[in-house]
Amino acid sequence: MASRELRSDAVANRDRIIEVARTELGKANGAVADLKLHAIAKAAGVGQGTLYRHFPTREHLLAEVYRDELTQLVDAVAPLLARQAPLEALTCWLDRLLEYARVKRGVMAAIEASAWHDLYSDQHHRLDEALGTLLDRGKAAGQVRAGVDATDVLLLLGALSRVPESEWDARAPTIVAVIVDGLRPH
Repeated sequence: MASRELRSDAVANRDRIIEVARTELGKANGAVADLKLHAIAKAAGVGQGTLYRHFPTREHLLAEVYRDELTQLVDAVAPLLARQAPLEALTCWLDRLLEYARVKRGVMAAIEASAWHDLYSDQHHRLDEALGTLLDRGKAAGQVRAGVDATDVLLLLGALSRVPESEWDARAPTIVAVIVDGLRPH
């Protein structure tokens, strides 16, 4: 059976559901247990049946929120580089990454390990490429030290996963600032 394209109203409903879920996840500081699907449907202006047609389970919805966040993060690279110097663009992008990391934490906690591995494997290269582009532009402008690649930075950013939620707002920006300082040429 061939897949059908969604009608424009169905696409709009789906997009609203994802946006409301992202907003609610942000309000709950990534606490997926606080994410109520019936409340998301109501806030998105759709019935529960519509929500479940698009996202049969909470896991499906969370995975799509994760994908959508990643797409926005990756798509932000070119506009940032067009408006700012490479190191400034990288810093702004890493600030956006903090919000993405907060969503990712909640999603990781809610999605089964095997499903998370598949989702991560499918999407990780996009994050790696986006960060690589920012680093390469920074190196070309002499604003980022040579010898550092996206994997190095992503490994350092892995420290964010160890920050307790209660300390996130205080510690996560500091970690990113230390990473940015370490990327500057010496």
